[in-house]
Amino acid sequence: MISKEQFNNELDLIIKNAIREDVGNGDHTSLSCIPADAKGTAKLLVKDNGIIAGVEFAKQVFKYVDAGLQVETFINDGEKVKYGDIVFHVSGKSQSILMAERLVLNAMQRMSAIATKTAFFADLLKGTKTKVLDTRKTTPGIRALEKWAVRIGGGENHRFALYDMVMIKDNHIDFAGGITAAITKTKKYLTEKNLDIKIIVEARSLAEIKEILTNKGVYRILIDNFNYEDTKKAVALIGDACLTESSGGINEETIRKYAECGVDFISSGALTHSVYNMDLSLKAL
Repeated sequence: MISKEQFNNELDLIIKNAIREDVGNGDHTSLSCIPADAKGTAKLLVKDNGIIAGVEFAKQVFKYVDAGLQVETFINDGEKVKYGDIVFHVSGKSQSILMAERLVLNAMQRMSAIATKTAFFADLLKGTKTKVLDTRKTTPGIRALEKWAVRIGGGENHRFALYDMVMIKDNHIDFAGGITAAITKTKKYLTEKNLDIKIIVEARSLAEIKEILTNKGVYRILIDNFNYEDTKKAVALIGDACLTESSGGINEETIRKYAECGVDFISSGALTHSVYNMDLSLKAL
């Protein structure tokens, strides 16, 4: 994953662009009917059940919009919530609260949905050594929020983007002229560029796993679209040579069985691309 500094920079960019997109040259509704010096308080109301996420991000949004806004938190990121719960109060200039409202709700609804699904998957893995990973199948422009939500829900982040980890997949292997050629070229490139990043290689068969293992320097092998029996064989074959990851259409009905095959990680795009936003509202008190 990227550094904390890089991650925080991504968050800043998200906030700036979202406010630009939503507010533009002014929130003319609020500007026209609410006095500039009017103050008020609003509550973040939960209208669903699940895991709340995005509280800390909401604080960042409020601070960006108006440093004078004050947030009183009652429920923190990662905690379970139910219909009727109040997560926080925000107080200050009414115009500022309304300017931040939509970004806060959009982000928290999405993040809470992802955290809730991740927590569900992580719970299915309890008692095994396997951890659930996200993927790059995220909403363009808000990847940092979605990957943050995965961590809040108890999952782990895969690479953040194309630049912080090498992942040699089937197309790379075919275009490069085979597994060994792809790995050899990659290691040479990383040495020349003085890049200290990990290498993951995807395997489509047990034969490909055997070839990957003849090459040094592989951090993790992606066991892609294997059945249970072949996954067990793959894990036994790899042993302690490197870490293992299963992927490929794994869902809530199959994730436990794949974990019981002994893999270190299971990656699932569904954590971020197949969720329904949690119903939240920001209501004036």
